Amino acid sequence: MINHTKIEPQLQNALKATPRELIQSPELAFGSSTGVNAVPEWDVILRYSGEWDNIQSALPEMEYTLLLGQYAIARLTEQELYSISTLPQILFVEKTKRFYYELYHNKDLFHSPDTLRVQQQSTSLSGRGVLVAIIDSGIDYFHPDFRNSDGTTRIVKLWDQNLSPDPSRDFFSPEGYRLGVVFDAQHINRALSAPTAQESLAICPSTDRSGHGTFVAGVAAGNGSSSAGIFRGVAYEADLLVVKVESASLQTDTGTGSLMQAIDFCVRESIRRGQPLSINLSYGNSYGSHAGTSLLEKYIDSIFDFAKCSISVGSGNEGAAPGHTGADHTVRGRNELFITDFVTSLSVQLWKNYLTDINLEILTPSMEALYVTNMPGVSRYRIGNTTLLVAYGEPTPYSPFQEIYMEFFPDSSYLAPGIWQFAVNSTGSRDPAYELWLPVESAISGSAAFLQPDPYLTLTIPSSSTGCITVGAYDSATDTYAPFSGRGEFRQAQTGQAPRLPWSAHPQKPDLVAPGVEITSCAVGGGYTQRTGTSMATPFVAGSAALLMQWGIVEGNDPFLYGEKLKAYLCKGARPLPGFSQYPNPQVGWGALSLADSFPS
Repeated sequence: MINHTKIEPQLQNALKATPRELIQSPELAFGSSTGVNAVPEWDVILRYSGEWDNIQSALPEMEYTLLLGQYAIARLTEQELYSISTLPQILFVEKTKRFYYELYHNKDLFHSPDTLRVQQQSTSLSGRGVLVAIIDSGIDYFHPDFRNSDGTTRIVKLWDQNLSPDPSRDFFSPEGYRLGVVFDAQHINRALSAPTAQESLAICPSTDRSGHGTFVAGVAAGNGSSSAGIFRGVAYEADLLVVKVESASLQTDTGTGSLMQAIDFCVRESIRRGQPLSINLSYGNSYGSHAGTSLLEKYIDSIFDFAKCSISVGSGNEGAAPGHTGADHTVRGRNELFITDFVTSLSVQLWKNYLTDINLEILTPSMEALYVTNMPGVSRYRIGNTTLLVAYGEPTPYSPFQEIYMEFFPDSSYLAPGIWQFAVNSTGSRDPAYELWLPVESAISGSAAFLQPDPYLTLTIPSSSTGCITVGAYDSATDTYAPFSGRGEFRQAQTGQAPRLPWSAHPQKPDLVAPGVEITSCAVGGGYTQRTGTSMATPFVAGSAALLMQWGIVEGNDPFLYGEKLKAYLCKGARPLPGFSQYPNPQVGWGALSLADSFPS
């Protein structure tokens, strides 16, 4: 029997779902594959204690990758998951989650010119001696902005997690990892010197089909060669370290396991090279407590124990989306969710204080009622023509919160359209706060919306990590907050109301904002293009972090200028934006990036 106290609710639901239900729900099915003898396998994240050898000896056939800080990525059958959950060394198990680019598509709302490209602001720094890591959709390594004046590459290593190792072509996975192919600078330079593009791609076949990673790399560290320096990036002489993870928008999926391995690879490379490291992450999803308690976020918090580094993460584009609500946003004491036609499945998370006991009632558009039992583990319910899987979680060693993860499956092709209602009633005198989240808007394509949405607590995961620099977006043409930018919590001091415990104990996020509306940067195939979103704001900060580390660590002014100290310098230097009187605040944090003011006087 599964130890449900160690296995997160989404994975519990996935293990209980039928094959048909997994087909209906891409979120539940994500990370699953068919292994030997057609046995389903799951990609999971493990947090363990003690010696790994004791775990491996219990499951000698397990495929795994060990990460820094006693984390591991493993591929396990259902039976192996049941077995591993009983081991005392295993602390917690999460299913790998799908991630999405933090790219905002509704650009018709904005018409600002590209008035601000480089945040150097009179500094003479260039990023020399610092590693800037781009974990994204890859990079167009042919682009002149990522090459030196002699035509050689500025990329020290490129790990493409999608390619398959092939010893006959000198293609190997990086040491210690089980996926993809890594190319060093020598390999890339051989490709660049080939007479034709076809021959180049035979030597180094890594490409960037979406252009997202190429764009982000240009903002953080492009040298502007194709524009005579006009569209030069921030840390334009930094060394580039690139990891291509799978792109969800291209039907090959980016997951938390891939991101954790990418971070691990970059940190180890930084240690090996003896260089400070600035990592850019422009990915996110909405699954989690939004208080920094997921294994990915805990892993991010831990890496500052191993290397002199900084991680900049976009706050996501859910600030104006109808995907979050809570106890303060009800109609007749109920949270109303509108579901459109042709929805094949839907997941809803409810997070609450474990100390609070609740009754949960769900009503269909035809007012059929279902009372959900307060029972740990997975329960299967029937309501109208819908099957409902509900996993009731428990607190973990890293989180005091309780999750109720609900997955809706229609008997026919589609869920009943109309208004579904969630009535959540506290049964005691303890604080009745709770939060409800849908998947990110790009995942559900507008197929569901809370009718009384709450724009706060809309940071995407992992931007609610305590250790990362959480970056929101503002419009540099109008000097105003970009309303799509993910927001933190509305605090008691700002509202005069009771805090929404226990989230109020979490540090205020985002940390600051950077330009994120109609930014110009590198395009695949050469030249430049414009994009909007917190994906575009984040590399301004990642590049700025590299400049601070060059000044502090490389040039010897402050050998400890990384991690929380670097974040504090950036936040102290942030400038106020019109319309905000109190800082930090849940929209723009401490204000807009102002690198020149972030250096100590």
